[in-house]
Amino acid sequence: MSEAEAVRSVLVGHGSMAEGLVDAVRHITGCPPDTLVAISNRGMSPESLAAAVREVVGAGPAIIFTDLQSGSCGFAARRVAHECSDVVVVSAVNLPLLVDFAMNRTLPLHELVPRLLERGRAAITCSPAELPGS
Repeated sequence: MSEAEAVRSVLVGHGSMAEGLVDAVRHITGCPPDTLVAISNRGMSPESLAAAVREVVGAGPAIIFTDLQSGSCGFAARRVAHECSDVVVVSAVNLPLLVDFAMNRTLPLHELVPRLLERGRAAITCSPAELPGS
């Protein structure tokens, strides 16, 4: 898959969370603005939120990233993904997962999504490894 055919993406989140994460991804990777588009649910009805996501996603292939699996963002994302066979939803995203997406978005969707899930899970750690009182 070439850069021109790269997987499109949108990050749908509550409040200003999506804008903050997208800004951080752009700062870290230097990726173009259309690599990852932020949409906030602030002031949007469920229908207008789904319409905004649908506009960014287009015909696919695409990934809709959400902050939460449920709630208005997750519901709107799944509604759009249900309409398109080559659109997937990845929920509970974190910055390492999104940076990896920006750096590898030319991979086919069937390779990219498992990679992102692995990166996102691996990035969740605790320090120190041995908790006090255990």
